[in-house]
Amino acid sequence: MFKNKQMVPSNKKKDMSKPIPEVVYNPNSQITYRRGSYLGKGGFARCYELIDRNKTVFAGKAVAKSALLKPSNKEKMAQEISIHKALSHKHIVQLYTYFEDPDYIYLILELCENRSLMELQKRRNFVTEPEARYFMYQIVYAVQYLHERLIIHRDLKLGNIFINSNMQLKVGDFGLATQLTHRDERKDTLCGTPNYIAPEMLQRKKHSFEVDIWACGCILYTFICGRPPFETSSLQETYTRIKHCTFEFPSVVGCHAAEVITQLLHPEPAKRPRAIDILKYPKIMSNNGAKT
Repeated sequence: MFKNKQMVPSNKKKDMSKPIPEVVYNPNSQITYRRGSYLGKGGFARCYELIDRNKTVFAGKAVAKSALLKPSNKEKMAQEISIHKALSHKHIVQLYTYFEDPDYIYLILELCENRSLMELQKRRNFVTEPEARYFMYQIVYAVQYLHERLIIHRDLKLGNIFINSNMQLKVGDFGLATQLTHRDERKDTLCGTPNYIAPEMLQRKKHSFEVDIWACGCILYTFICGRPPFETSSLQETYTRIKHCTFEFPSVVGCHAAEVITQLLHPEPAKRPRAIDILKYPKIMSNNGAKT
């Protein structure tokens, strides 16, 4: 069905015709940035440290204009900027400004010095339940903020959640996010990442905020178990397991964590808890100083 690892509503070009310049100039603010270390890539974007004249270091997301020739891709880029620039929350990566040159559109973002949760998980394999509680509170707190503003992230995963120098989490990458016009609106675009995608999306049903709650369940399971709940060596088998909500708990998962994960990964979207309800779970959702 899908060959790419990440399901997106349009085909993204992976290569970029011109390298990102060593010096990047914002014509709006007349600020010049020096290109620093390479941070990573995703879709048709590359991320580098961008350092201004005051030696403040930002994360610079550069999107090649050559990948935005289709009107649908331009629309997606405009939507990502529109959604992200309106957000201000301690657990969401801050978008400071954006501008363009002849070859690229640049997003100047808050730098998260400790990279992403995916890199943490690769180093550690799994985290303890107290650590999982600390992390999950921050993620769900950010998700609650988004949902209050009628925004569905639609690509919550370890690789899109970043860690700053104080070990605080920041949700980022709003490339697949969408904003509803009213709370009862439903979307029908199939998008996301296979290990985190909700069954209603795979079944081509309309979806809403509940897909983010499902992704939170996948993240919590991955924290504790060291792997996503539905992961297999076969993409089709992974999809089958998601559709039938087939997963098992290893003995390392405590009863309270298992109870919460089961609720988040409920096959019926309407029966999953809301973000605001998850924050009230006394035995698994502990802010541990996260909400200050």
